[in-house]
Amino acid sequence: MNTPTPTLILMRTSRNLLLTLLVGIAASTATLAADSAASSAEKASQALATLKSDAPPEEKAAACKRLAVFGGPDAVPALAPLLGDEHLAAWARIPLEVMPGPAADDALRDAATKLYGNLLVGVINSIGVRRDVKAVELLTQRLKDANADVAAAAAVALGRIGNPAAVAALTPSLAAAPDTVRNAVAEGLILSAERLTSQGQAGEAIQHYEAVRRANVPKQRILEATRGAILARQTEGLPLLLEALRSADRDLFGIGLRTARELPGRTVSEALAGELNRAPAERQSALLLALADRGDEAVWPAVFDAVKQGAKPLRLSAIGVLERVGTVSAVPALIEAAADKDSEIAKASKLAVARLSGKEVDVELAKRLPMASGETRRVLVELVGQRRVSAMVPELFKAAVDPDAELRSAATKALGETIAMKDLGTLADLLAKAKSEDDLADVEAALDSACSRLPDKTSCVAPLTAQWDSKPTPVRCALLRVLGTVGAPVGLAPVLQSLYRDDAALKDTAFRVLAEWPEPSALPSLITFARGTTNDTQRTLALRGIVRLLGSENQNHVNALETYGDLVKLAKRVDDRKLVLSGLGNMSDLAAAKLVEPMLAESAIRKEAEFALLGIAEKVAPKAPAEAKALATRVQTESQDAATRDRAAQVLKRMEKR
Repeated sequence: MNTPTPTLILMRTSRNLLLTLLVGIAASTATLAADSAASSAEKASQALATLKSDAPPEEKAAACKRLAVFGGPDAVPALAPLLGDEHLAAWARIPLEVMPGPAADDALRDAATKLYGNLLVGVINSIGVRRDVKAVELLTQRLKDANADVAAAAAVALGRIGNPAAVAALTPSLAAAPDTVRNAVAEGLILSAERLTSQGQAGEAIQHYEAVRRANVPKQRILEATRGAILARQTEGLPLLLEALRSADRDLFGIGLRTARELPGRTVSEALAGELNRAPAERQSALLLALADRGDEAVWPAVFDAVKQGAKPLRLSAIGVLERVGTVSAVPALIEAAADKDSEIAKASKLAVARLSGKEVDVELAKRLPMASGETRRVLVELVGQRRVSAMVPELFKAAVDPDAELRSAATKALGETIAMKDLGTLADLLAKAKSEDDLADVEAALDSACSRLPDKTSCVAPLTAQWDSKPTPVRCALLRVLGTVGAPVGLAPVLQSLYRDDAALKDTAFRVLAEWPEPSALPSLITFARGTTNDTQRTLALRGIVRLLGSENQNHVNALETYGDLVKLAKRVDDRKLVLSGLGNMSDLAAAKLVEPMLAESAIRKEAEFALLGIAEKVAPKAPAEAKALATRVQTESQDAATRDRAAQVLKRMEKR
């Protein structure tokens, strides 16, 4: 059975202490706020007065908290009696642990001769916190206490004190103490060894660590002692570190990883790097991460090598390391990996380069691209596009007309992500140089990307429409679609011109672009087209575009109603009339209801007409509640559809809540 640590002992002392803590925190908040204007001396005086009064426990607990900040040795006489109080002992120890001067030590030692059980454990813990050397003899006696919790607390406290007398008391107990206490003795020796190491007494510390490593103690203590023994030896601890890293025991390997991050020295870094390839594949990634966390330049060759070769998990881990902490020196290794045949490795490497910070990375890519060939050139083109290295635009234009189709595609996409306004016309010219339909689609996508990214949409139009009439139909169709993406009003003219050309492909593209035009300048032309066309499909597409644009926020309300009046007349097919009703249902004007009401008589669209009336009612309710309620009530009363009546009831209910 393992002896609980002092922390666990404290947690078990009493549920009342926890309740007191919660109540005390709540009750003391207002008091602490009021204290802010008083001087430190006044605060201490007030706290002492509270302790001496008949105040409830929660107020005394708050007073102890204030004494931890403002109290002095004169508070010890008031705090000492509380060490035997089941509810306030823990609160009293808080100021005693931090209070300067010997008075607090005297009080704690005195209490340790009188208390028992959990209260004694708490006092011993506080003595350990204060590292009171005068308490060594007392603690040594308690080390053999019949109460295992008390003996364990004494062992840890002796370890915290850590002077020769304390260590002398602990050392024989490592073998002689009962199982219930031996764990705490080991903890005490480890604590004393840590202190010795910090004081430059590594030799003696190592003796304690090795004693614990050889003892019959819980595994956790052996792991802690192993770590301490390695760190105390510094570089000479490397063999023991490697032994831990090679161990089949996962916990020992884990402590090795932790210590690998802590043990300083280039020699250690080089040894760990050499260990990387010897480690089992399933451990390599963890070891690599520990190596990278050392922050030593000696680790980078191993990381670069891991990017290039080895098991896939290790390569991905190495790429992740370079993405997280890499600099421009990581670029060569990542570029090589980005051209790897394994798509996952290649993708991870490209992302890593794209996320590396620093302009020097862009400079490095720009330096390499003109000299690169084959797959590496394609990869560099992609990376330059991802990072938007504008200095490489001329080189990207060269690659965009290369005989290699994959390179052309990558370069075209990169141009879409990189060019400035001044290069837009040159990119558009690539449409005429397209060697295939795929090339044409790539250039169109790049123009879309560039125009979406560039802030001045109006200025995009002129480069796209230059020498318009001399361009072949496929090029003009592509440019029309790009103009639709741009959506600038000045770009509508070539769309309308193309709408009335004899070229069927050009006319169809122009119409579809017009029907999807993103801003209201297209409305008059769409309305005219809807009136004149005899093609049912085109009329439906035109109506859909008109309804969409009429719903835009900046559309004139009165004009929209007039237009809907025309649409009601134009829409002959059931689907078209439903489309018009969907738009009318979004109007916030009772006049729209007058356009809807006649359509209630048409059985094929009655339900849609009723839904439109309910939509209008909800939108006009804030400014015309009575009329809106009457409209919704009419639908609820007259509708022959149960779902519509339920919907009307919900609309009326929402109106009542306003």
